[in-house]
Amino acid sequence: MTQAKRPTPYPEWVLMYRKGIPATKIAAMSGTAQSVIRYHLATAAKQDPGLRAAHRAAATPVPKRATGPGQRNLQKVLAFYTAEGRLPVHRRSQRESALAGWLVRRRQEADNGRLSPAYADALDAIPGWRTYPTKRDADAARWKQRLAEVSAYLAAGNEFPRHNKTDDREERTLGVWLHTQRIDYRAGKLTQAKEAQLNEIIPGWRQGRPRRGVNSRQ
Repeated sequence: MTQAKRPTPYPEWVLMYRKGIPATKIAAMSGTAQSVIRYHLATAAKQDPGLRAAHRAAATPVPKRATGPGQRNLQKVLAFYTAEGRLPVHRRSQRESALAGWLVRRRQEADNGRLSPAYADALDAIPGWRTYPTKRDADAARWKQRLAEVSAYLAAGNEFPRHNKTDDREERTLGVWLHTQRIDYRAGKLTQAKEAQLNEIIPGWRQGRPRRGVNSRQ
């Protein structure tokens, strides 16, 4: 029994092509030589001059529109990066996890060519935002940010920040971080690389404030 000859152009292949599927994929899906597929499509294009344009339009993803909530999340992400020196990640606060989830969806849209230009223009100012950061990456970025903040705090004429007995939020935040570095150093948990950076950028960090009698505060 002979197989019925397909009409030229074959409607099913033309429809697939019109929906944006390339000729190479149509050939693979149908088990047909690419030359045969291209012949059918060329014949179809002669009959319908708009076929090629329809294929290109369907094959090009349409970027999603930037919404009002999305714009607010964008500003929150930019503010977070400015304050923390890193991008939000999951498994921290509920607020940070929500921003991390929003970023994941924007990365997926970027991968698929559907990211809104409004988001892309703003987010591309953040180096490496399109990659998926790990918790280790975020922790390393936070550590470097705190190191720079303590350095700037001292450069402004302040003494070493205290981790207690202060109502200044910035001083307490930096003081807790510096106190943690001292604890890690004494416990042998501080890496040599971090110790070298602390010694270079914050000389005297291990001693902190000079003692001024029994009631002195570090």
